[in-house]
Amino acid sequence: MSRTQVLDPEVGRAMSALSAAAKKGLGDPVLAELVMIRASQLNHCAFCLDMHLRVARGNGESEDRIQLLDAWEETEDLYSERERAALALTEAVTVLTDGFVPDEIYDTAAKHFDEAELAHLIGLITVVNGWNRLMVSRRVPPGGYQP
Repeated sequence: MSRTQVLDPEVGRAMSALSAAAKKGLGDPVLAELVMIRASQLNHCAFCLDMHLRVARGNGESEDRIQLLDAWEETEDLYSERERAALALTEAVTVLTDGFVPDEIYDTAAKHFDEAELAHLIGLITVVNGWNRLMVSRRVPPGGYQP
């Protein structure tokens, strides 16, 4: 079964611009990579995982935090409360099993992020999910990311 690996350049530029704006508005590149890694784990996007793991390591993220991200809820002292709130929101927006983000998850995130930061965090979660779907649906393999 073959899939296209071609992405319309306009779509790619628009998605990249949205990613950049969300990251800039969030103002925390370490947290941004954790969010993008976690969403990519949930969406089984090998290309995005490979890319965001490389970027996170390049930003100085520790191997312990990267390797235990999939079990972040069980690692009480490894991630800050702010990071934990962002990761919970990432999972809620990515999975949407109940059709909405539970109020308690949103309210917890709102305690750790001001209104603008929260808007950018939600934008980042949304765009990484879009990227994951673009890459997974086209079966783009890992290893093609060039910084």
